[in-house]
Amino acid sequence: MCLGIPGEIVELPPDRSGLAKVDVSGVRRAVHIGLLDDQPLGPGDWVLIHVGFALAKIDEAEARAALAFLEGVGKAYEDELAALRDSPAEG
Repeated sequence: MCLGIPGEIVELPPDRSGLAKVDVSGVRRAVHIGLLDDQPLGPGDWVLIHVGFALAKIDEAEARAALAFLEGVGKAYEDELAALRDSPAEG
């Protein structure tokens, strides 16, 4: 099962255009933010991530609610975090 998971932007590296360092439940990875070029993004903003791409900017309340739901789902969420942890992307 593939999930869209919320992550908080912690950094917009100046030398890596189109990428943001995002924290997802303690796992930090670089994700592509090019699909959201029309929206201002910065540290502290939350995005919905799928397959390494930020698909939408979401507010913190929505992100927290989604994280609570995903944690309740259990194995699918843990599998998604494991895949993120094991991905070769550097951030």
